[in-house]
Amino acid sequence: MHETIQTTPTASRGLATSRLQAEIDAAAARGGGRVVVPAGVHRTGALRLRSHVELHLEVGSVLQFDPDPQLYPVVTARWEGVPREVHMPCLFADGEVGVAITGLGTIEGGGEAWWRRQHDRELEHPRPTLIGLHSCERVTIRDVFLRDSPAWTVHPALCHDVSVSGVRILNPASSPNTDGINPESCRNVRISDCHIDVGDDCIAIKAGTEAAAARVVCENITITGCTMVHGHGGVVIGSEMSGGVRNVVITGCVFQGTDRGIRIKTRRGRGGFVEDVRVTNVIMDGVMCPFVVNPFYHCGDDGKSELVRDRSARPVDERTPVLRRLHIAHVTARGAHAAAGHLFGLPEQPLEDITLDDVSISFADDAQPGVPAMADGVEPVVRAGFRLGHVVDSELSRVRVLGAEGSPVTATDCHGLILDVRSGDDGDG
Repeated sequence: MHETIQTTPTASRGLATSRLQAEIDAAAARGGGRVVVPAGVHRTGALRLRSHVELHLEVGSVLQFDPDPQLYPVVTARWEGVPREVHMPCLFADGEVGVAITGLGTIEGGGEAWWRRQHDRELEHPRPTLIGLHSCERVTIRDVFLRDSPAWTVHPALCHDVSVSGVRILNPASSPNTDGINPESCRNVRISDCHIDVGDDCIAIKAGTEAAAARVVCENITITGCTMVHGHGGVVIGSEMSGGVRNVVITGCVFQGTDRGIRIKTRRGRGGFVEDVRVTNVIMDGVMCPFVVNPFYHCGDDGKSELVRDRSARPVDERTPVLRRLHIAHVTARGAHAAAGHLFGLPEQPLEDITLDDVSISFADDAQPGVPAMADGVEPVVRAGFRLGHVVDSELSRVRVLGAEGSPVTATDCHGLILDVRSGDDGDG
């Protein structure tokens, strides 16, 4: 029989870590149940979640994570695509089944102290994520308010059957690497009705790097009814994608003030693939560049090599990323700044079977220069149209680009293109 356990608020007696962990463990020992966090502030260190236990935060409750590094023991978990010793996530589960975090309460990560330590290079191990779930099955995160995460906010890795719904995420725009929701090498993930306002990518779909021992695909991902604000990208795939990403549906979302809208980033050496991605019924407002596909992504130590920056054709092997079957329809992007789109393949492995249909892009009257893709040789632009390179057997139909300076489409080394792109002089104001 599953039971409900009611916790008590933290007063002046210090941390609630031991009490909360004991209640979670006790519920698991009885076969599962709900641990209720009532109204009040509950200051704690890292907690380990268990199978068949729901951590439920009632209205008015605050689970406040103390930023003392000693409260976050070192564990082995994926970090930037490879297993590493990291500080244990604030809420952590490893190999559990039926894990749930629910309720209308707040989870505060104490991020400011961690961001400062990161800036000052004081940390021996990477910062904790706010919610880190590894090799779990049947995961539910619902309705909670997540704020000030030390690093990535929600990070399910190697998980199966994940649902994230009705969640609000708020991290300052200046906070480093505070991505919103990052499913990595997961299968069957549903993200719906979330509001994400963060300092890095709002949602980033990942699949590990070439340094990981196992290549595990990330597949069957749906993202619906979400609003995304201020991040570096609205929905991003990569750059860790060595295991491959496929079967992604993004629909009914609004991106506001993100640097980029739909963004795919990878590079030679990563291998893997991105295929069968569909984007429909999306509104973008004030983004720098609505659509980016960049296989020359140069961030990180291995992104500075000649292999990555070389714009001439290289031999195709297992280290060559494959990007294909990206379909975008019924998208409006108003108030763009740098470019309508930057869609590139590799000269040895072109971007293949790309379609944009019923897409309308207009530029802000006060458009500011920006770099569409983080790659060597890509300079800042303003009010540029679509730039295509090494794209084959693809179609842009019923596409409108208003307010561009120069041609609405510039194509380099592209073949088999069908273009129905109209231009105009109207900006947004």
